[in-house]
Amino acid sequence: MLDAICELTSEQGETTRVTYQVFTFARMPEEDIDRLRQRLFCPACGGRAYFRKASKDGKAACFGSRYHRFDCIEFKPSAQKSREEQDAIEVHQQLVDADALMIDFSLKPSKGHSIKAKSKDSVAHTQHKAVNTADYSSNSVSHLATSGGVQEAGADYRTLQPANGDIQKTQAKRVPSQGLEKLLHSLLRGSDLASSDLWVYTDSERKYRWRAKNLFVNFADADPSDHKPHMYWGTISHTDPTMSWLNPADSKDIGIPIDGIKQPLLAQFEIEDKRGLEGAGLILFGKCFWNKEKTRKIIQLWNNDLQRIFISKLED
Repeated sequence: MLDAICELTSEQGETTRVTYQVFTFARMPEEDIDRLRQRLFCPACGGRAYFRKASKDGKAACFGSRYHRFDCIEFKPSAQKSREEQDAIEVHQQLVDADALMIDFSLKPSKGHSIKAKSKDSVAHTQHKAVNTADYSSNSVSHLATSGGVQEAGADYRTLQPANGDIQKTQAKRVPSQGLEKLLHSLLRGSDLASSDLWVYTDSERKYRWRAKNLFVNFADADPSDHKPHMYWGTISHTDPTMSWLNPADSKDIGIPIDGIKQPLLAQFEIEDKRGLEGAGLILFGKCFWNKEKTRKIIQLWNNDLQRIFISKLED
């Protein structure tokens, strides 16, 4: 997109819509770009938009959106979008045909995504390294439990056990599995997954199950008072200067800390710079809570487990 709508809200609560050309927006000071980039929308269909800076190898700065309506004139067909549409169709068919679905966190991304395999050392390092929670100030959490990270008692997210007859009926049928990649693409393409009554298992032993509508939560709807973990999803607007925090496009008051897992995470998804995360789709299993000052919501990846997060990069 060459243009994007920016919605600005005054102190009196009045909203002003300003149209920016990408060439003008790209020349603005860095601090102004970061202040406005979570307020961008498609001028044709109103879907949330992103801004990507010019790349080092000469690719131009651009506006875009992962939330275009199918009939939007700004929606440009591409190989990536075709794959995402096929993923959405596949997940929709599972919603129609199945009584339950199991999330396979170990499922590898499709061949359309070139992702480096993780070494055993990096996996072990990631699973045992806690996020450094020392003094995140207003954009962080400084009062997590002393061991750092999220304290996750299994009972926190064990759902109510169904009646024995229901268990036998569900287990008697084949429960299809699906990976994070296709689930994310389905959500980004506006499927009914986030509002479905389908049972979704988050473990291979089928001990923990949720209604899909209670499990999948867009970043804009994250609630710190809900102490259960969820599959949070949406798109990334930008990162902080050190690439230690991910800032969702869907909400201006949420931060996702990745400092403790930054190197293996970026290597896993072959992300070399901040531009690689701008406009990317994101889904992760984690918890939401307030920072110390209760001015910012934090979404923490569950156990810093890289199998429980997926980033769908934009293809140039």
